[in-house]
Amino acid sequence: MPASILEEVDHLLEAAFTRDMSTRLSCPSCGSAHVAQMLGDNGGISYVCTACGHSWS
Repeated sequence: MPASILEEVDHLLEAAFTRDMSTRLSCPSCGSAHVAQMLGDNGGISYVCTACGHSWS
């Protein structure tokens, strides 16, 4: 149990930052984090990099 409310806030912010970073995608071609999710023709999920145009699934 944290000793103060500030310690508790620090724990919550750290958990939110870790969760945010673990769900981010990056382009395998250029490494950019500017990635959009698309639905494919057959209902699958694909991704496209808005920086370089590379697409993958």
